[in-house]
Amino acid sequence: MFQLTATPASALADEPVHIRVTGLSPLQIVTLTASLKDEKGYVYQSKAFYKANEVGELDLMEASSIGGDYVGVHPMGLFWSLKPEKVFRRLIKQDVMNSPFYVTLNLYDSVYLQVSTTDQPRASQMVQRWFSGPGMQRVQIREGRVRGALFLPPGEGPFPGIVDLFGGRGGLVEFRASLLATHGFAVLALAYFLYEDLPKTLEEIDLEYFEEAANWLLVHPKIQKPGIGVISVSKGVEIALAMACFMKQVVATICINGPNAIYEFPLRYKDLVITPIPSFMERVQMDVLGAMRLRHYKGDARDELNRKSVLPIEKAQGAILFIVGDGDECLNSREYAEQALDQLRSHGRNNGRMLVYPGAGHLIEPPYTPLCYASPYRFNSGILLWGGDPVAHAAAQEHSWGEIQKFFREHLTQTRSKL
Repeated sequence: MFQLTATPASALADEPVHIRVTGLSPLQIVTLTASLKDEKGYVYQSKAFYKANEVGELDLMEASSIGGDYVGVHPMGLFWSLKPEKVFRRLIKQDVMNSPFYVTLNLYDSVYLQVSTTDQPRASQMVQRWFSGPGMQRVQIREGRVRGALFLPPGEGPFPGIVDLFGGRGGLVEFRASLLATHGFAVLALAYFLYEDLPKTLEEIDLEYFEEAANWLLVHPKIQKPGIGVISVSKGVEIALAMACFMKQVVATICINGPNAIYEFPLRYKDLVITPIPSFMERVQMDVLGAMRLRHYKGDARDELNRKSVLPIEKAQGAILFIVGDGDECLNSREYAEQALDQLRSHGRNNGRMLVYPGAGHLIEPPYTPLCYASPYRFNSGILLWGGDPVAHAAAQEHSWGEIQKFFREHLTQTRSKL
């Protein structure tokens, strides 16, 4: 009797699942598959081939995949190797509060290179992957100009406060904020264009908007004083670093694969205007699938002519953590982080550090999220190459998620522990 178990069958999306199979013949070769349908109806699938042990059992904590979408011992490989049926899709959870992703695990009793709708699995298991926990609150924010969603853990608090910034896709992206909130942080997922009454396109960075958001969060009765954190990726890193430089409220900043200077659009803050470093479209490269590699198209921040556009990171009073994927094909993120750390050291500052992940791509997200190698950037603007090796990228996401939480706990809760 074949039996496929996955425990826990309902868990947070950043929690591991233990997959086991019993009732097989000794040393039998089987196919395990996973499939998921997102909220827009797009399907993601993965498969791996395994050999049962001498007593006809299979435990993915110990067993090595011998083929399929990954090879080796990867207990969560079926999750992070999910690939879109329609190429160039990025898996993003939209409704983080009311429904999970449902992942169907299937067992087939031989090697199936292609699974058709007529092939019946010998065993199945449905797994729920949630982005919110019991008692968590989502509060829609429309305060002054500020637009976003605040995620509050259960309890009275006060909680360490974090602003969550995504990049050039625009809109309101909530999945990282909601998962961080399940770990005891109060997180404001902040929109800054292409959402409600905000500008439809990003034409300048108005830093006073982000200051208004930081101030609003800091005076919230459930937010721990005296400072907040910011987590950012890609274009959001420019904003996060600028907040760290110019706002004393920001005491901990995480920058995932982003620049140390202003690019594409000017940044305005009170009487200050930082003009962008030019980019050069003729330096865009195309990969074999026709996706655009932007890694080399931005002007050099080390060039003397561009110095006025480099953010004055030495003014940042708080701690800064740079998370870098060495396989980032969108930005030369490691070079930007190294420049920022050099700038800090040249001013006698030691409040920055860097984590480098070989083989990881641009979109480093919470653990077990499938690698998005390339996807559309904006409407009708072509396909952007994000990069990353699936195995290395999965390891980077798992490790960095723990480091992100440790960093914020260290720098946002130290004042309370001293009291």
